[in-house]
Amino acid sequence: MAAPLHTLGTASVDGTMEVAASLAGLAREGDLVVLCGDLGAGKTAFTQGFGRAMGVTTPVTSPTFTLANRYEGASLTLNHLDVYRLNHIDEVRDLGLHELVDSHSVTLVEWGDAIAGALPGGYLEVRIRLGTGPDDRLLDFRIVGSEWSDREAGLLALTAGGDGC
Repeated sequence: MAAPLHTLGTASVDGTMEVAASLAGLAREGDLVVLCGDLGAGKTAFTQGFGRAMGVTTPVTSPTFTLANRYEGASLTLNHLDVYRLNHIDEVRDLGLHELVDSHSVTLVEWGDAIAGALPGGYLEVRIRLGTGPDDRLLDFRIVGSEWSDREAGLLALTAGGDGC
C-alpha cells in the first residue's frame, strides 16, 4: 500500500464532518470515495458531513443492514454503501456498484478497502484512525488510480488545516 498523500487530525466529530464537507467541494460526478477504519472510527459521521455539504437534507444513516442508501443533493446524488456484511465478491457485483459510480452521483463506500479489487476505476481512499483522545481522529488521504490525481493540489490544501488533534 502506498503512503497517504497527507494526514490530517481532527479533535471532534464536528471537525471530522467539516473535513468531509470541504472534501465534498472537490467532488465531481462519478467520483468514488472509499472510507476505511475500525468500527466507530467515524465513517458514517464523515459521510454525514459530506452529504450536508452536497445539499442533502434528509438524515444520513449507516447502511449497514440495507447495504446502500441514496440521498438527493442540490446537484448530485449521494450513494452511501456499507460493504461490511458482504461475504463474496459476487455480492459486490449484485449491488450494481459500477452503475452507481457511472451515474449522476458521488459514491462513498464504507469498508471499501475490503472490495478494492472489485471497484471500478480509481478512487480516493480516506482512512480514519482513532487518535489519543476520545474524539480525536487521524484521516489519511490516498489517491488510487488517476480519477482524483488532477485534484491533488486541492486535497493538499484541504489537509493543510485541521482542528488541532
